[in-house]
Amino acid sequence: MVEYLLCVVLLMIGVYCVAVKKNLIKIIIGLVIMEYAINLLIVVVGYRRGGMDPIADPAAANAIYVDPLAQTFALAMIAVGLATTVTMAAIAMRIYDRYGTFDITKIRKLKG
Repeated sequence: MVEYLLCVVLLMIGVYCVAVKKNLIKIIIGLVIMEYAINLLIVVVGYRRGGMDPIADPAAANAIYVDPLAQTFALAMIAVGLATTVTMAAIAMRIYDRYGTFDITKIRKLKG
């Protein structure tokens, strides 16, 4: 139960950063925190207390296994999250080169 609460807390921190902060870098960090919260939630849902790897002893009778599908999905999400983070950082750098600021309120006022 504590793990689910941690996922919600991380997600709310990320939502706060995206909704309230005016700096592009802080917004990107908030999105990354939200991605990590979702990945943590996926792994926690697939976890079984006392479970073992399905590869360790697949012939064991009455064994409890951890769900490998959730872990695989979270690993794929980490790769996609890394690509989107790099893309957002590159766009933020281009915006800084053009406007000279990361502040979105100043960027909105500038035209051209």
